[in-house]
Amino acid sequence: MKISAGIPWGFEAGPAAKALEDQGYDYAAVAETQHDPFIPLAFAAEHTERIGLTTGIAVAFARNPMILANLGHDLNSLSKGRFMLGLGTQIAAHITHRFSMPWSHPAARMREMVRAMHAIWDTWYLGEKLDFRGEFYTHTLMTHYFTPLDTQYGRPKIALAAVGPLMTKVAAEVADAMLCHAFTTPRYLQEVTIPQIETTLAENGRDRSKFEIVATMFTAVGDTEEEVQKARTRLRQQVSFYGSTPAYKGVFELHGWNDLQPKLNRLSKEGKWDEMAASLPEEVVDAFVIPGTAEQVVDQLKTVFGGKIDRTAFGFDIKDPDRLKALIQRMKAS
Repeated sequence: MKISAGIPWGFEAGPAAKALEDQGYDYAAVAETQHDPFIPLAFAAEHTERIGLTTGIAVAFARNPMILANLGHDLNSLSKGRFMLGLGTQIAAHITHRFSMPWSHPAARMREMVRAMHAIWDTWYLGEKLDFRGEFYTHTLMTHYFTPLDTQYGRPKIALAAVGPLMTKVAAEVADAMLCHAFTTPRYLQEVTIPQIETTLAENGRDRSKFEIVATMFTAVGDTEEEVQKARTRLRQQVSFYGSTPAYKGVFELHGWNDLQPKLNRLSKEGKWDEMAASLPEEVVDAFVIPGTAEQVVDQLKTVFGGKIDRTAFGFDIKDPDRLKALIQRMKAS
């Protein structure tokens, strides 16, 4: 089991990534929130030698395949082959109103975006003529002047974030890894996500051992019952927030909570955030949140993932470096 952790934005990203490397982590990740996720990974590449570097995630549809191909290539070259381009769609409102970019058919668009990047990289690394013509993207011009020369590390790997069946299928068809959203349950992982990945890989003649499944879960961690319950209360708000998203309703529906997503969605549009969290039945929170001490949570995660998941993240902070190192070793142990 590989383990990743986040690093901050800015100049401190380099030392932070080095610290993760020294502690035994396998990946340092940067999410796209208030800042660009790519810049910190350049600092991280400079300060590290072993640890993988990844965006977790960068917003795909805010950019085009050529821009992403360039960014992926540059960071993979700087890190000497250690970069994984983690991409997610974001929702339509953000793409159209925040980024002023087109939105339509997200699964089909993402599939084509990845294939376009592969075509661009094949031009750079294999010398093939660039002639990609799709429904959403067209790339037919590449000259020597714009072709990178530092191609010895090859193309970076691509990870796609997915929850629903369509995007999960896309990830297993064209990507190197899938990032499962934290808004999931052990049952949804085991009955829906993992079987669909494995089936799609097999249908496309792809080797499961060369495809990485990355999964995290909501964890309420504390050394006392009071701390655990406090963390659980915070996570109740997160579950209600993510649960209001129409694209994620399948997780609720598997458990028979068919009316919950429309209710949460309506409350979110009314700005009733506290009421959203309060409306979640205890059994719903129990299904999404793993509680306990850090050691108990690690053991539960290992049970949930059951050898089916290749990489995870703790989702909680441990200040004691010796305890943290022990937890990392505990998670990696078979």
